[in-house]
Amino acid sequence: MNSEVNYCLRCGTRLVLGEHFGRLRPACPACGWIYFADPKVAAAGLILKDQSVLLVRRAVDPQRGLWTLPAGFIDAGEDPAIAAQRECLEETGLHVQIDGIVDVIFGQEHPRGAHIIIVYRATVLSGNLQANDDVDRAAFFPLNDLPELAFSTTYKVLSQF
Repeated sequence: MNSEVNYCLRCGTRLVLGEHFGRLRPACPACGWIYFADPKVAAAGLILKDQSVLLVRRAVDPQRGLWTLPAGFIDAGEDPAIAAQRECLEETGLHVQIDGIVDVIFGQEHPRGAHIIIVYRATVLSGNLQANDDVDRAAFFPLNDLPELAFSTTYKVLSQF
């Protein structure tokens, strides 16, 4: 059926693809449950300092070896701003304060990626800059001399500055 879900989460019956609410969706012929795929949402931290931006180099595929903002998926029930703070800490060792939303971007760039990215402006409160988690480098780069970036969403955000 080429779906994320093949069996009903309520009764276990094999789902059947059919038109529901204007789109093809898997649905249960036994109990009527319809599967609605939820978008993956990520949060990113934009940390600017003296006309430079903090970027992290990806240590995993896709785009291993290329640079992006510290970012990651938002957990179910997690405040997106808290997710941005958590990701900044996990990837850079820095505790940050969220200062506001820079942008909300739609567009999945690879099959395991986010559909929606919420980019927050952040200010460093404490910590020592060090690469952690799924990145192998973290560094500030002048906005006019950026390394090769991993994602078009990163270009889009940084083009505003």
